[in-house]
Amino acid sequence: MVPNPTGGWDVKAPGAQRASAHHSTQADAERRAKDIVGNLGGGEVVIHDRHGQIRDSDTVAPGNDPSRPKDTRH
Repeated sequence: MVPNPTGGWDVKAPGAQRASAHHSTQADAERRAKDIVGNLGGGEVVIHDRHGQIRDSDTVAPGNDPSRPKDTRH
């Protein structure tokens, strides 16, 4: 997830031209990024700061992993 030049945060796959999702807050974008990565079989979510520098990363388990707790937030 990366900052959008016009405001908010974009969820983008590495090398993608377009965002998969856009959110006004970094927290919402991070949740959506983790959902997308989990649904695609798991992987790494890289979180950038407002200047585009890598701030953090998180490994996400596959979405069909029965040991993964279900997200009950809506």
